[in-house]
Amino acid sequence: MKVFLSTDMEGTAGVVDWEQCRGPGAEYEYYRGQLQAEVNAAIDGALAAGATEFLVNDSHSTMQNLRPDQLHGRAGYLSGRHKPLYMMEGLDDSFDAVLFVSYHGSADSTSSVLHHTYNPRAIAEVRLNGAITGEAGINALAALAHGVPVVLISGDQVTIDEALPFCPGIEGVVVKESISHNAALSLHPETARELIRDGAQRALERLSSFEPPSITLPAELTVRFHKRAFAELSCALRGVERVDEKVVVIRGDDPLTLYRSFIAAVLLSRGVSD
Repeated sequence: MKVFLSTDMEGTAGVVDWEQCRGPGAEYEYYRGQLQAEVNAAIDGALAAGATEFLVNDSHSTMQNLRPDQLHGRAGYLSGRHKPLYMMEGLDDSFDAVLFVSYHGSADSTSSVLHHTYNPRAIAEVRLNGAITGEAGINALAALAHGVPVVLISGDQVTIDEALPFCPGIEGVVVKESISHNAALSLHPETARELIRDGAQRALERLSSFEPPSITLPAELTVRFHKRAFAELSCALRGVERVDEKVVVIRGDDPLTLYRSFIAAVLLSRGVSD
């Protein structure tokens, strides 16, 4: 059983402020350790369910937050800020399952702590086939392209609820209750890790009941930006149509091409000044 694990950081128990998940600094060093422990908990649960091979895609910020020698399960470690497929780089059809660890709510989910969608400076909202989605739903496009089910997600309840329309039956692990953009009631880290471990084991023990993500094709991504300049620039990409001053639509029947186009729009948005 081969498992792909994509991990962010804002969904880690205890994280409520950007200083805690952006280095350098003592706060970041502490919370990157907490993230590492949650990732290892997911690997431990997968091992208990019979998983034999792991690839961890470090997908937060500069994407070099984990200590590779401290990863359990002799996991491969994919890191570095320039990945063509970003949070889903490394996934292919040889994998049996995808895990999303320490994910967060979408840009539109104001009740989710540190909510955003890929680039908080640029993106105000993303809809997939008309439904608001966060990074989990967008990333599920890549999983669908390879026919691999997404079986677990950890974070707050908002994050899990946003993933459900695209990943029905997903094992959701709530490690904190969001109070506001910068406040949450978190479980004790040991409790959070126990729940993640148990959730991963349960999910993989019922792997045969999962299907690849449920996304109707051809699909449509509607992206609303904070500024018109972001929308203007993204229209340089093939298949991107501007439908309003700050809104573009990306359509297609190939989920991987759709995902690639969205990632390209995100990367372009980082080159536009305020």
